[in-house]
Amino acid sequence: MTFRPAGRADVPAILHLLADDDIARSRGFGVVPEEVDAATWAAFEAIDADPNNELIVAADDEVIATCQLTFTPGLSRGGAWRMTIEAVRVRADRRSAGLGKKLMAYAMDRALDRGCRIVQLTTDKRRIDAHRFYEALGFVASHEGMKLTL
Repeated sequence: MTFRPAGRADVPAILHLLADDDIARSRGFGVVPEEVDAATWAAFEAIDADPNNELIVAADDEVIATCQLTFTPGLSRGGAWRMTIEAVRVRADRRSAGLGKKLMAYAMDRALDRGCRIVQLTTDKRRIDAHRFYEALGFVASHEGMKLTL
């Protein structure tokens, strides 16, 4: 298994990983269309072109996990860069075998490579197992996250 930046050919598999989730389904994103739409391709192209974004996949013969890493400079914390981890998914049949831990270790290495001094993520309040997973990795629920759908 290797960790690498996602390519255009990986997008359909990533969409399936993102959709294979009860919470995604409850939000109306549980079905992957046969054809990837223009908005999704535009989003992929924007991520791919942005040096402060990395769409990562874990793959053996096929894509089995993904996450998106975003690197943000900031004036707070003495000008520290931070990395935000989003959309972490491991294929259902590959969970509980250490792959998520390896994916997060890869992400932490990317943060260190980029000189980040803080790593942050949000996780849905309903993802109790994910909370335990992130806490076991050393993450602390120190802030309350908020979102506004437009």
